[in-house]
Amino acid sequence: MIKKLSLIIVMILMAVFIFSGCTSGNKAQEDEQAEKIELRKMTVLLDWVPNTNHTGMYVAKDKGYYAEEGLDVNIIQPSEGGSADLIAANQGEFGISYQEQVTYARTADNPLPVKAIAAIIQHNTSGFASPVEKGIKSPADFAGKKYGGWGSPIEEAIIKGLMKKAGSDFNTVQMVDIGAADFFSATEKEVDFAWIYYGWDGVAAEIRGIPINFIKLQDVEPALDFYTPVIIAHEDLIKQDPDLVKKFLRATAKGYEFAIDNPEEAVESLLKFAPEIDKNLAVASQKYLAEEYIADAARWGEMKTEVWETYGNWMYDNGLIERELDVKEAFTNEYLP
Repeated sequence: MIKKLSLIIVMILMAVFIFSGCTSGNKAQEDEQAEKIELRKMTVLLDWVPNTNHTGMYVAKDKGYYAEEGLDVNIIQPSEGGSADLIAANQGEFGISYQEQVTYARTADNPLPVKAIAAIIQHNTSGFASPVEKGIKSPADFAGKKYGGWGSPIEEAIIKGLMKKAGSDFNTVQMVDIGAADFFSATEKEVDFAWIYYGWDGVAAEIRGIPINFIKLQDVEPALDFYTPVIIAHEDLIKQDPDLVKKFLRATAKGYEFAIDNPEEAVESLLKFAPEIDKNLAVASQKYLAEEYIADAARWGEMKTEVWETYGNWMYDNGLIERELDVKEAFTNEYLP
């Protein structure tokens, strides 16, 4: 009788254990599903094809930093239109832009309600590049050449300003829209020079062993050491949902800090979402940018008032914008971690 009673008790305990285990398992699955449901879906609009300028965001997505902040972030490349126009039209919560684009947007006859909230890179690594055989070593050499760009008035303004300083005639330059065409194929067949980021096409030229002439913008004009690229948001979003901005930037900063410390591993996150990128180029570029993301700043993303003022004044003084830039409307560091 005692043995039978003991057996019954054991069977009851086993049933309770199995039931509670199943219940806790179901509870864990329910919690996980609930967590997924509660993630806020949002969109980031890129400025161009995915590349190492964007790695920190792909790291934040891949490593779950966005999910930790309750965000489900979709990173997309717009088919047409600049990110500033699309963000102003509420086509996404955040976009990748440039200080020059924001300056134009804020000083237009009908200003766009966008604001820069973080600098991805501290110093301008962009400039005009060309194969050495083209003989383009300064803005004065742009005269009579074909420029390949993406059809933005910003390009025309910068080239015009640099040529004016060099005493050269901008009207002799032929502007050709090459869109997102590859720099190397474009300069081989269609144009003489183009605007590139050294951290991408410059590094690619090194890897390929192709000699190029590179005119870094701030080497010609110090005022052109502006922030490019930057992250922007609509003014209404910033005012109405500051917590979202803080969460997004907190996770994004964590992603870029990871990329700084672990460039090769960070590339693996980038390639998960953009497998078409050449891995050797991505790794070399990532190592280059690891020194540029924060550089001499106190933290990732921080911007200086004088950088915005200096560039805005240069644009205004050269007649490239019709009104002075109010830098308080153009950027903020308030939401950085």
